Amino acid sequence: MKHEILYESPYEYGVFSSEDRKDGRFYDCNGQKLPSVTTILSGTKEGDSLKKWREKVGEEEAERIRIEAATRGTYMHNILERQIKEGDIWDYKPENAEQKRAYKMACTIMDEGFPSISQIYGCEISLYYPDKYAGKSDVIGVHNDELSIMDFKQTNKPKRRQWVWEYFQQLAAYALAHNELYGTDIEKGVILMCSVDCLYQEFILEGDEFKRAADTWLERVEKFTALEIPAEPSHEHQETPLPQEEKLEDLPPQV
Repeated sequence: MKHEILYESPYEYGVFSSEDRKDGRFYDCNGQKLPSVTTILSGTKEGDSLKKWREKVGEEEAERIRIEAATRGTYMHNILERQIKEGDIWDYKPENAEQKRAYKMACTIMDEGFPSISQIYGCEISLYYPDKYAGKSDVIGVHNDELSIMDFKQTNKPKRRQWVWEYFQQLAAYALAHNELYGTDIEKGVILMCSVDCLYQEFILEGDEFKRAADTWLERVEKFTALEIPAEPSHEHQETPLPQEEKLEDLPPQV
């Protein structure tokens, strides 16, 4: 089903360069070297569930699953962004099985989630909170008449609400940054998620839950800052840049 969305923004969004290092991704925001949102989340994560999962399935299989999920997620995001910006993806011709699956997942999100979106200010918007952090929001726009931070997610299998708490912190982080930079008052986030079996889920963050997510996020920013990771990489240990920052949706599904 085709749904028309107004693609127009009252703001002029900037673009910031980034650098991938061993200790994460850092953005250059008007001269400030700031850690990315996902770098902070990864650096302050408690427990070792990911490590245990990799040990259980084996490094080779874990890496295969990670790359497969990351590739599929990139395809899906690109299709959705093209539809939003250009208004027509129906001539898209998938070249392999993963692209076909990503196309079906993107179409599911468009059919199920897009009718609630009336206007989009932009996609892949660079945001930063001065002296604290930076990152890119998938979508900023109007969802059911409210300005919201929106994020497209793919998953191997459906999620329970308690499993998306870190996703909520991401949304809160981008909302706080947008509010700080542009004087808005965004207090709503929306996750538009599709599983590989094309089951659509929508998680809305608002009200007291938004405030808790924002408070938890700011606590993690302080915890990360206390680690005293240098803004500039050491020249003594120059690292090969990572091919792509590992996103939260690339991690193994909770069971």
